[in-house]
Amino acid sequence: MSLTPAEQKVLDRIDEELLVQITQDLLRARGQNPPGDEAATVAVLAAAASDLGLDVRTSPVEPGRENVSITLAGGNDPGLLLLGHTDVVPVGDGWSVDPYGGLVRDGRIYGRGASDMKGGLAAALAALAALRETPLAGPVELAALVDEEETGKGIRAYVKAGLTAAVDNFGPDEPPTDRLEAEGTGPGHTSPASHRIPRQYVGCITAEPTDLQTIIAARGDSYLQVSVHGRASHAGNPDGGANAIYGAAAVVTEIERLHAELAESPHPLLGPATWSVGQINGGTGGSIVPADCVVVADRRLLPGESPTEVLADLQRRVAALHLEDRGLTVELAMPMEMPAFETAEDHDLVRITEAARFDAGGPPMPLAGWTAACDGGYVARDLDVPVVVLGPGSVTDQAHRADESVAIADLVTAARAYALIALRLLGTAA
Repeated sequence: MSLTPAEQKVLDRIDEELLVQITQDLLRARGQNPPGDEAATVAVLAAAASDLGLDVRTSPVEPGRENVSITLAGGNDPGLLLLGHTDVVPVGDGWSVDPYGGLVRDGRIYGRGASDMKGGLAAALAALAALRETPLAGPVELAALVDEEETGKGIRAYVKAGLTAAVDNFGPDEPPTDRLEAEGTGPGHTSPASHRIPRQYVGCITAEPTDLQTIIAARGDSYLQVSVHGRASHAGNPDGGANAIYGAAAVVTEIERLHAELAESPHPLLGPATWSVGQINGGTGGSIVPADCVVVADRRLLPGESPTEVLADLQRRVAALHLEDRGLTVELAMPMEMPAFETAEDHDLVRITEAARFDAGGPPMPLAGWTAACDGGYVARDLDVPVVVLGPGSVTDQAHRADESVAIADLVTAARAYALIALRLLGTAA
């Protein structure tokens, strides 16, 4: 598909120098998660957007942590959501450059978050700037949220605010049960009444690093915590106690068995759902029968899977171990869950995104799935908005590594793609 004169005019407004400068400023904003200090990045992003004449609004998630929404006004039709996050993982060791320096070298910008995903935020902002003089039929919003790298506090607050606003717009005759059902967005929530509320967006582009490949499906993620409680005693008389580590070991074995079962049912784009035990803590010393042990496991989710049912299934499996016969009790919890999503290959959002990506200068690549998880799953599940993931940088080769970087050419291509998607998905106002 060739560019129209109006589209070319918008793309000509994408300022590479400005794009590089915004990326560098974001990289020089210090902070990492944990512990969750996104404030400097939020301040830089909000100031840059304000300087560009865009509408900027912040909303507190918890003390010192704010979501920021940057909006390019449009007509009254539903808009386009560009989704990103302001937190980055800890710097770590092994850097040969300043992780907060924003160094430009050989066509790349270096720093923690260059790929994941301050570069994507800068590209989205550059796209909004290029669209300022074009009257779109609907608005374009860049939502930059906190805590994506940890427990998703930012996206859950954002979704809850969106659902609350939509519920408030219902007519006085709307059944109160619908109002209540539309408000739940926490872990384990699987059946929102989002199909009953007016859709605010026609689509969502999550600007995570995909090597500029259009991702139409992504796995979700959840953490499960299994706490085993026993009874301490002297190790010289171990039968006088109830060994919590032995009970935890039985749980770990069962989780390994569950992982093997899931491997038999792979998703065509995402592979199978998975289990992985990542942490075990228990005991106080070699001469004491341990009274407590905690197992933390990662459970990757496939589209359509219910986190509530995943937790219930593990509860059934653990109950079948009959650990109470050993004098043990068990508590299970799911402290974090991020839903999976999948958008049909023939959906308008996918077709428009793929054509725009290619016309913007993106390489020929097939539609694909993503084994990582992202905030887009919440938008698809709770707001009933179709989602794709498309962004500059690499989640496999750059994200969460020392000397993280992103190619300037990819930033420009991403900004061009976002602008074209907005033009083609929303259309211009009459």
